[in-house]
Parts: sequence; C-alpha cells; structure tokens
Amino acid sequence: MSDMAFDRDPGVATAPRKPRANLGTADAEEIFMSFDTKILRRFFAFLKPHRAFLYAAQAAVLCSAGSQLMIPFLIGRAVTAAQEHDPSRLDRVVAMFVGVAVFYAFAFFTDQWMSSRLAQAVIFDVRRAMFAHFQQVSLSFMDKTHVGRVMSRLQGDVNALQEFLESSTGALGDFAVLIGTVIFMLVMNWKLGLLTMLVLPALVGIRAIWLPFSKTTFRNARDASSIANGALAENINGIRTVQETRREAMNFELYEEKARGNMTAQIQSSALTQVMVPTVDILTGFAMAVIIVVGGGEVLNQELQVGAMVSYVFYVQRFFDPVRMLSMQYTIMQRAMAAGHRIFEVLDVPVSIVNKPDAVVLKDVEPTVELDHVTFGYSPDRVVLHDVSLKVAPRQVVALVGPTGSGKTSIMSLVRRFYEVDQGRVLVGGHDVRDVTLESLGQTIGMVLQEPFLFTGTIEENIRYNTAGATHEDIVAAAKAVSAHDFIMRLPDGYQTQLGQRGRNISLGQRQLLSFARALVANPKILILDEATANIDSFTELEIQRALKVLFAGRTCLVIAHRLATVRDADMIVVLQQGHIIEQGPHDALIARNGLYAKLYSSSHGSFDDLPGEGEQRADRGIVAT
Repeated sequence: MSDMAFDRDPGVATAPRKPRANLGTADAEEIFMSFDTKILRRFFAFLKPHRAFLYAAQAAVLCSAGSQLMIPFLIGRAVTAAQEHDPSRLDRVVAMFVGVAVFYAFAFFTDQWMSSRLAQAVIFDVRRAMFAHFQQVSLSFMDKTHVGRVMSRLQGDVNALQEFLESSTGALGDFAVLIGTVIFMLVMNWKLGLLTMLVLPALVGIRAIWLPFSKTTFRNARDASSIANGALAENINGIRTVQETRREAMNFELYEEKARGNMTAQIQSSALTQVMVPTVDILTGFAMAVIIVVGGGEVLNQELQVGAMVSYVFYVQRFFDPVRMLSMQYTIMQRAMAAGHRIFEVLDVPVSIVNKPDAVVLKDVEPTVELDHVTFGYSPDRVVLHDVSLKVAPRQVVALVGPTGSGKTSIMSLVRRFYEVDQGRVLVGGHDVRDVTLESLGQTIGMVLQEPFLFTGTIEENIRYNTAGATHEDIVAAAKAVSAHDFIMRLPDGYQTQLGQRGRNISLGQRQLLSFARALVANPKILILDEATANIDSFTELEIQRALKVLFAGRTCLVIAHRLATVRDADMIVVLQQGHIIEQGPHDALIARNGLYAKLYSSSHGSFDDLPGEGEQRADRGIVAT
C-alpha cells in the first residue's frame, strides 16, 4: 500500500521537516473570512430573473404532492369495495387510481424538468457573476490568492448550490405531503393520528443536537476541499520546477497532509449526513408497530374497516417518507449554505480599481507619462517606491534599469493602473490615471511582459486578442514587423496553428515574438516593455532590436531591460535603486557621470542582476519579482 495508507498509526512520531518551500497554505482562506453576508437573501436575488420557472416548478410539485396524498386513500377505497363485493365501485376507484397515477407522473416530470432548468439558469448566473467579478478585482488581491482555491469556489461550491436548487422544490412538495398526511390521518382516525405523532418530540430533540455540529462540519469540509485543491493546482503549475529540483517526494508528503485533512473532514461530514436517515427509519418502525397493534385491535373489534387500516398504514409511511427526505434535503441545504457563504465572500471582495463617476476618456491627448512624487508599497510595511518623480515626453523612449527589486515593474504597473499609489500622482496624457476610464487607458497603453501569456486558440486569434477589428492583413503585417512571420509560416498550419495551454508547443522566444505582434496590432500610443527581451536568445534579439525601432516609431515607450544592449539607444535611461531614482539621462551622459550605470557598463557584467552586492535586499512585495 502507498504512503497514503489509511492504516498509518497517528501516534508514531515523525522526524521534523526542515523549513523548505511549502505546497499551498492553510491560512490563505483568511482572505475570504472577513465578510458577513445574508446568504439566503442574496441567493434569492439570483432567483428573481427566473421567477417563472420557480413558480411553475412549485405549482408542479404541489400538484404532485396532492396526487401522492390521493393514492393511499384510493387504495383503501379499492380494498373496501373488494371486501364488500361491489364491482362497479371497484371499477370506478381503479379508474380514478389510474388517472391520479398518470397525473402524478406528468406533474413529477414537470417538476423535475422545471427544477433542473431553474438550477442550471441560476448557476449560470452565479458562475457568470463570479467570473465577471474576478475579472475586475485588483491584482493585489490576486497576488495573495491561490488559483486552486479560487477554482474550488468557482466549481465545487457552485455545484453544491446546484444540488440544493435541484432538490429545493422537492422540499416544498415533501412539506406539503407531510401536512396533508397529518390532516388525512387525523380526519380518518384522530386517535391513531396522535399516536403516530408521538415520535415527533424525539425527532425534534435529535435534530436540535445534530444541527450545530452539522453546520460547523459541513463548512470545515468545504474549506478542507479548497485547501487540497489549492495545493494540487500549485504543484501542477510548478511541475517543471518540481521535477528540476527533485521535490516530488517532499511535495507528495506536503500534499498528503492536506489531502488527509480533506479526507478526515469529508468522512466527518458524511457521518453526520447519515445520522438522520437511520434515526428516522427507527422512528418509522416504532410508529408503524404502534399503529399495527392499536389499529389491528380496532379492526378485530370492527371499529375500523380493513380498507381504512390499509390506507392508514400507507399514510404512516407517507408521513415518515417526507420527514426522511426533508432530513436529507436539510443536509444538502447546510452544505449549500456553507458553499453560499464562501461564494458570496468571493463576490464581496472589493473592487478597488474602478472608474470614477465623472471619469474622462483619453482621446487625442499627447502620449506623455509623469510620476509626481509617487510613494507606493504592496503592503504598508513594504514600501517599494519612495517619492519618485519622472517625466516622459511624447514619443520619447525611456529605459528603466536597476537591480532586481528596485521598483521598475512597480512603476509600469502604476502607469497602467494595476495598483493605486499611496501618495502622489501618476499622469498619462496630462490626466491623473484615477480620473480616466480604464477602457481608454487600456487602449492608450500597450504592454509586453517578460513572461508572455498565450491563450488556447490559433496564432492569429492570439495576435488579434485585444483588437477584434484587426484584419488578417493587419495580423501578418504586425508579425512581419517583429520578425515572427517566418517562423509562423514554417508551422504546419501557419497562422491557423493551434496553440496548446499557454503556448507551450512553441518556444519561449517565439511566444515573446507573438506578444510583440499582439501589442503592435493594437497600435497603442504608449508602449510598455517589461523585460520583454529577457527570454530572447542573442540571435533573435538582433532581429528584435530592428523590429523595436519600427515598434517605437511615433510612440512613447517605457522599457525595462536587464541587458544593457537593449537600452543603450534609449532617449533617456532612468537608474533605480531601492525604490529611488539615483541617475537619469542619455547613455553617454550617464557614462560620463561615472555612477552606478557607468560602473556596470564598464564591468564585465551584462546585467544589473550580475552586479555584486546589488539586488540582495528586496524592497518589493516579496511575491513577484520586479
């Protein structure tokens, strides 16, 4: 048996693990824990657009419940007619029974179909709302959130809600059957009816004890599942690093801990789920025994007809069937409430980067960029930029260089308004980025990142990704400008070649060329290249340097590059260190100044990252390298 055997002795001591990188985390869930939502009220808001299906399903389930109540009554009448040798009455009762059975089948089918349609429609809206919300949440939130846990909420928790919706209308029918059965039993024989309901206090007491445990247990089960999914997703996303560093055994051990915790939580949840079913069965058997003894005596004393006794036995069964079903549906509801709590916590994550009501549209403005005394940190205790001021003139190429962690990427992110400044202003086209619409800012600024992200689809679709109106000729022209056309045409299907997940079926350099083409076809006024040539080989870089001259023409460009060869020809070079601008000017002037830039340039190193003693003290967020 594997290391994940169920019979491992929990009392056996294990050697303490050395502190190394973990797999997932148990405390990331706290990101979602600060919200107090009114789950049911908010959930009903998703039902409002689909009230027609809801009302139709409820009407169908009530009709189904009514027909169920008639069946025991008609069976008793049929037994009485047969006992009294009345063929004509028996025929009428049988005909009525067939009609009620057909009506019940039709109502039951309508109920199930409507309930399924309602559940699918509501879940579609919930998924769409969650997806739309995640499209808008700030990157600062996503920096702290595990993708696997997000997926758990988008899938597992939503599926729990779907299960509840599909059974919720059935709960209304079960309740109607329960009330109707009580009425029938009391009308037919009030003594037997009261005897039957003597078991209810015991049932209520058991449920009162069960409920507090179930709520906590079901919530813990959902959270444990989310933690395990987060660890699994992190390991899959980092599988190259895992295999490179031979971490398979340790990661298996780390994942086993979370999977075992999930297994324990799910077993506890299942155990609590099953507690109520045998409890109801025991009470049903007890009530049935009482009815048979007491009712049988009345039949022998000719105080009760045999047909009525048969009907009564069926009604006793009908009485406990909805009780049993309602117990199971309450378990489903408890799970759905736990899932709903987690879903609405996601929907309550604040969207901090939004348009102001009076936001202006960037149109026909000079492509200028300015940082005015900007101070910024990814958290209050990690300040990345300290009182930074920088002006970029229209159609000027400005290169940002400096040790890793000096704040280069942070400046680019603030210009694109991925984050909000703590102090100062960031201006694009003379407007504070907080005063312009996000849509126009995105159309004005194009970005090419160090690690290009390509989506599943064809090469042409990826180049056209943010420019829906681009023609095939535009795509080809952009690809030729960045020297991507030749390698594309060497592929089996050219521009229609299907890319795998994240474009893994082409080289990293080729993926970067496609991201260059994607930025070029969008034709932005301001272009940001965040270490975009870092993953290009030297031969390809020569082609890129020629392509960049075409790409930069007529545009304001901000370039981050660790290779000095890519920034030598910039109009202005800005040197950053520990969140401060320590030098700025053209290449020749910085060389003459004999500062940090000149020190690196005159050394044998080709990158600021290689400079001894630099870039060791990180000032950034500690999550993503800048």
